[in-house]
Amino acid sequence: MGTLDKAAAVYSKFKKYNNNADISFNQITYDYLEEYESYLSNHLENGINTIHSNLKIFRMLFNKAVRQDIIELDQNPFLRFKLKTEKTNKEYLSEAELKSLESLVLNNDSSLYHHRNIFVFACYAGGIRISDILQLKWNNFDGSNISITMQKTGDQVSVKLPNKALQILNIYRYENTEGDHYIFPFLSNDYTYSKRKLFQAISSRTASVNKDLKILANNANIKKRVSFHTSRHTYATLALSLGLQISQVSKLMGHANLKVTQQYAKLINKDLDKAMDAFNRL
Repeated sequence: MGTLDKAAAVYSKFKKYNNNADISFNQITYDYLEEYESYLSNHLENGINTIHSNLKIFRMLFNKAVRQDIIELDQNPFLRFKLKTEKTNKEYLSEAELKSLESLVLNNDSSLYHHRNIFVFACYAGGIRISDILQLKWNNFDGSNISITMQKTGDQVSVKLPNKALQILNIYRYENTEGDHYIFPFLSNDYTYSKRKLFQAISSRTASVNKDLKILANNANIKKRVSFHTSRHTYATLALSLGLQISQVSKLMGHANLKVTQQYAKLINKDLDKAMDAFNRL
């Protein structure tokens, strides 16, 4: 559903650029792509990675058109036109920053309290994405492990929960809890969601969580830009620093390949390099 909405937004930009005219494959040449890329950058002020994600959709369409014999291979301008990307910083919390967030005294009835809890839960529970956490039900939990099919990738993952994650779960276990009830109090147990309604509910809650996390980070004196995805980065760096193997962390996080997980190992190595600078004070 998210991919569909993203593609619709990308297509809307494209239509506006072309004054709603129909555009055939053979009109999109190397020069055309250069001009459109310039339009996205200079007129719409899109960043390099946003432009990359936009044009990637058109590259996918050209590749499909080639496979379906709609165009010849040499008519694909993406054979020569290369998409650009730039590296982004992966913000993650140190162990001290995470503990500072955990120790905040919050009203148990507030959204800040519940949003802090699911963020901390994710930091200990394999960096589970917010879309999966919101949909967790008690029958996903067998007393020690959370087992889910990741919404984003379709991969099945089982994560044994450490004590701190279990403590958070116990906050939400009530006497009348049923196996098909949501663990966290964000989606309604009494409502049957269509795919669209579920997507909208998750999107709305995600925006609310990320807004509250900025407040929580400020209250915990954390000077980093914190969003829910920060919990995923935090889990990865903590797990690796505690001695888990890259292959194990990769499996627990549902990464497609080790290269993704290795990015976190590089972050830890940078921290170690900084730590070694302490010897310069001797």
